[in-house]
This record gives sequence, C-alpha cells and structure tokens, in this order.
Amino acid sequence: MKKFTLFLVVLLVSVSAAIARDGRPKTFVVGFYNLENLFDIYDDPVKNDEEFLPDGANKWTEEKYLKKLHNMATVIRSMAETNGRFHSVLGVSEIENRLVLEDLVSQPEIADANYQIVHYDSPDVRGVDVGLLYRPDHFTLIDSESVPFDFNSETIGFAMSAEDREGFKTRDILMAHGLLDGEEFAFYVAHLPSRIGGKGWDLRSRGAEIIYGHARKMAEKHPGIKIVVMGDMNDNPTDVSMTEYMHGKEKPEQVGKDDYFSPFISMLKAGYGSLGYQGTWNIYDVILVNETLLNAPDGGMKIRPVGKKGFYGVIYKKPFMISQRGQYKGYPFRTFSYGAFIGGYSDHLPTYIVLEKAD
Repeated sequence: MKKFTLFLVVLLVSVSAAIARDGRPKTFVVGFYNLENLFDIYDDPVKNDEEFLPDGANKWTEEKYLKKLHNMATVIRSMAETNGRFHSVLGVSEIENRLVLEDLVSQPEIADANYQIVHYDSPDVRGVDVGLLYRPDHFTLIDSESVPFDFNSETIGFAMSAEDREGFKTRDILMAHGLLDGEEFAFYVAHLPSRIGGKGWDLRSRGAEIIYGHARKMAEKHPGIKIVVMGDMNDNPTDVSMTEYMHGKEKPEQVGKDDYFSPFISMLKAGYGSLGYQGTWNIYDVILVNETLLNAPDGGMKIRPVGKKGFYGVIYKKPFMISQRGQYKGYPFRTFSYGAFIGGYSDHLPTYIVLEKAD
C-alpha cells in the first residue's frame, strides 16, 4: 500500500510538472508611467525649456538630470523584479524629446531590457511629449503615427473661443502598431490636456474622441486587432471623457463589441489612486483594452486579473516611491516641491496590466 501511495504521488508530481512545463501561460506586462518633467539640460530654441537649464529657474544641472534618470530606471527595474520580467510595452509621458528616452533606456538598471523607442515631437507649449518603450524580443513594430489634437467634433461644444482654439497647442497622441508575440496590436499613448487654468471636460473629451475614432478605423482596417489605450488622461476613469467618449466600462460583462474595458474604474471606487491632490486620490493614469483583447478565445492573448483581490489593473506603489514626511507625506515622492528639487521619482505612480497567452 505504501509503495502504491508513493507511486501515485510521484505520478501526480510528474504530471503536474509536465503541465507546468508545457502548458504554462506566457505573460506580458503592459503599462504607463508619467515621468514628471524628464528634461535634458540643453536649450532647445523651439521648446519652452528655459526652466530646465543649468541657469534656469529649476537650476537643472547634469547632476540632477542623472539623478532623475537613475530614479526613473530604478522604478522600472523594481517593477521588473516584482513581475519577474520587464514590461513588454511601456508608455511614458512628460518627456522632452527622444534624447531623454535614449538616456533612460541606457541606464544600467534597465539596459538589459534592450528597450527600443517610438517617439514624435509634438507641438505642446511646454515642450513635453509622450513616448513608447518596447522590448523587440516581444513586440515587432510595423508602423507608428503621431495623431494631432483638433477641434473637429460634431458632438462637443467647446468653451474656448475660436481665437483661443486657433492658438491652442497640446500633446499629440502616439499610436504604435505591431505584433506582440505574433498577435496584432495597436497601442495608444496619450497625455490629454491639463486641468490647470480651469480647462474643462471638453478638451479631454475631445482627446478621447480622437483616440476612439482612430482606433475604430484601425479595427476596420485590421479585423481582430487588439487595442490598448493608456495615458495620463488628466481625468479619472469615471469621468465623462473616459466613460462616454472612450466608451469605458467597469465590468467585463458590460463590454460590447465597440466598447473598452476600463479596469481602473473599480480600483478608483475601492479607494486606490495613482496621484493625490488636496487630500483626494485620483487615477489619471488610465489603461483600457478593447473587447477583442478582453474576450479573446482560448489560446489567444487576453487581459487577466492580478493579485488576490481580482483587479485587472495594478498601481505600482513601493515605500521608496512615497513621501515619508512634509507636505506630501503619503503621496508619491515627487521630483520638485514648489520649484525646489527634492530628489524624488514622480508625482504619479505607474500603472500596468498583465496579458496572458496559453503556450
């Protein structure tokens, strides 16, 4: 009897090992991180970067720049150590240019990820852009596009005067189209217009409308394509820009063919946040996925829950990324406080999702 029991245990262990070896799903991490003013130290005559020069208001020296690069790379590395892998795709915002991304991906903490870069200069008045980092061993880039912001909406009445609209400049939206582990994807990275100066919902709703419309055309041109939209939306996932104009839905069963699953709605309602302001946590760092990615058939890549609570999104938060004292205690440990360099990381926490594919 003992010999039979031992044989049964050995058999079960062998079968379990074979399943783990042959059937273990592949996982891919896709995320977004607002890098909070990652500027170089060089004067660009066509950008408003005067604050970020050695003799500018922020006294932005090479030493501070290198510290900032190290901090950003440290967070990306920390996420990789937590997940057991580097992000396959990482969208970023508040970057000055391609040079700062080249300097970032060459940092020793993340150099072994061999990140490649997608970036376009955009007309933002502050001189900040969005970008995309990707692992070429996971994602094969086919093409990309910089999608400009415009006011050509049939559904939104803008508060801004026609004259002001004529001179309004903001970040373009980045679209990268390619193959993630052989499956066709489009990734959108956005940094929608700020709330500073009392700018209303209309501008951010127009930004969402532009993304949604462009993504619909991509889906028509490439049937079955899987789409991820990410960015600093300057709105919560429960705001009108995300729920109406991006068609974001809280629960998987609510997502129709032309809708997007918005996993951070439930996290916001549960009290989570990626940035804090005046005593309130918000999630402006939003990620959404289309119905094709949510409800992929068995064997296809799909979004999966992460962690014991069953959320489909992650807000990455470690003690070293949080202020331990002062005015911002308990909030993200930022780079600047009232113009003074305090050596932190970012005033936003990164967010990500995990995609899974049966091997």
